[in-house]
Amino acid sequence: MGLFSLDGRTALVTGGSRGIGAAIVALFAVHGARVGFCHYRDEENAAALSARLSETGHAVVHTGCDVAIEADVAALASWAADALGPVDILVNCAGIGDDVPFEKISLAAFDRMIGVHLRGTFMVSQAFYPGMVERGYGRIINLASQLAYKGGVNVAHYCAAKGGIVGLTRALSQEAAPKGVLVNAIAPGPIDTDMLRGFSEDWKAWKQTQLPIGRFGHVDEVAPTALLLASKAGSNYVGQTLSPNGGDVFL
Repeated sequence: MGLFSLDGRTALVTGGSRGIGAAIVALFAVHGARVGFCHYRDEENAAALSARLSETGHAVVHTGCDVAIEADVAALASWAADALGPVDILVNCAGIGDDVPFEKISLAAFDRMIGVHLRGTFMVSQAFYPGMVERGYGRIINLASQLAYKGGVNVAHYCAAKGGIVGLTRALSQEAAPKGVLVNAIAPGPIDTDMLRGFSEDWKAWKQTQLPIGRFGHVDEVAPTALLLASKAGSNYVGQTLSPNGGDVFL
């Protein structure tokens, strides 16, 4: 596997039971990493993913975690220390989404969106970053969105959260790189996941006409970007946001 090998590395993926997170878990495992992931109230999908990978000789471990809750993140760090050992690669992929007109977004909904995406990325990164610095090696990969750049109708809270992740990525990368820790982000375009399927059929039909590629992306078209950033092949990426988005926005 050469430059893309993760042999000897340990990875943790938040939001890893489905969608993009699950695709990253599987690809990292196939490329040699010891992988753990967390999920939020999704044990059935988590167990199924673990079983599928185990059948092909790629054992992974998982646990539950609400990344917006400080005590849960502390418990995740403790679990990872026991189940995985030192974490070399962290992928902050946990996320939620909904579409609500700006004037109807409740404060609770706004706080939850920021909590899962931005607060979660901050807290989980802060839990594992010191160990990476101590060992002089680490990769942190944060999932943002193309909507952080272009915005969108009825998703102001989501755009704000993802924009914050881009800013956090750029800032932390400048502190972290001299210490051997590379921090980058991925900003996918519309990807065929459970989150996207929650939108109306009319909206989805319209949206596909706006994409130069003419279709929504697949999770397996995003996961290789994470592999690039996690592996030796991505050793010159610092503070970057790579965007597999089908031409939805040009960065």
